[in-house]
Amino acid sequence: MDELEALRKKRLEQLEKHYMKGGKQMEKSLPNVPLKVTDADIDQHISKYGTMVIDCWAPWCGPCRMVGPVIEELAKEMQGKIVFGKLNVDENPQTSMKHQIMSIPTLLVFRNGSLVDRLVGALPKEALKQKLDTYL
Repeated sequence: MDELEALRKKRLEQLEKHYMKGGKQMEKSLPNVPLKVTDADIDQHISKYGTMVIDCWAPWCGPCRMVGPVIEELAKEMQGKIVFGKLNVDENPQTSMKHQIMSIPTLLVFRNGSLVDRLVGALPKEALKQKLDTYL
């Protein structure tokens, strides 16, 4: 029985190491760039990731173009914690209507598949990061 206990203990240690390392690898495997989101796949993205921020924008919108690089930086900095997406409101009117987006840029914050916050306007990076930290 001692040999069996030793094998069990060794296997348990191997599994712990594997899953502990796997947890870190899983965080790194989350996207570090904003994903392109459309009407057709928004629900799939929202349900796939625990916390997701979707930047609702349009190419003609000046403030949206100012927020774009900030979203890209935050996607890198917050990799493994928050996944970012970009939704062009001109090309995806169903989502815009569903979430009553009247002004852009609008950031929709989803947690566990539910909309928990809406941030309207071009916020500075630090203000945006501080607000998003509350959802970690």
